[in-house]
Amino acid sequence: MKKKIIILSAVLFVSLACFPLPPQQKSYALDTEADINKIISSAQQGDAEAQYNLGVMYAQGLGVTQNYAEAVKWYRKAAEQGYAAAQFNLGGMYHQGQGVPQEAMPDGEWDYSEAMKWYRKAAEQGHANAQSNLGLMYAQGQGVTQDYAEAYFWFNLAVASGYEGARSGRDIIAKKLSQNALMDAQKRAREWTPKTAEETVAD
Repeated sequence: MKKKIIILSAVLFVSLACFPLPPQQKSYALDTEADINKIISSAQQGDAEAQYNLGVMYAQGLGVTQNYAEAVKWYRKAAEQGYAAAQFNLGGMYHQGQGVPQEAMPDGEWDYSEAMKWYRKAAEQGHANAQSNLGLMYAQGQGVTQDYAEAYFWFNLAVASGYEGARSGRDIIAKKLSQNALMDAQKRAREWTPKTAEETVAD
């Protein structure tokens, strides 16, 4: 019987305050060496999905020795081609300081700007978990100036995109907004349209 390796593509995130997000998972069955080598070969040839999958393998130590720096390397290659899941996971690596240098700001806080950058690219393509994480970062003021209206906007988009886990965060933030600010954020969310992968690469 062939040995199978199941890759669980876990969404990377940091749970902030009282708004934890569960991991989103996708399974890939691999026929051990043959399929691992196929993914590696495809990734080296520039296939974005393979690059993303290889990043997951390195991040979790599945079929290869766990290596966060290598995970970041392959996530970045896929992310730079506009692959939303890779953009999100790369943001998660920066958010958690895994495989990347963390630079401190003058106030001693970590610089989350790179996490915000990659989350935003994924969120702008309609990636629900990235939208929710943007909401979290705006709510907490991580990588950006704290902005409850923006937090609500992104939480609301995440819910509309199908991520129910963002609903509690959205409802908590709604109580912090004036009626006018709330209505404006809701209007923006209704009028929002996603960007293409190519547009996020160009940004």
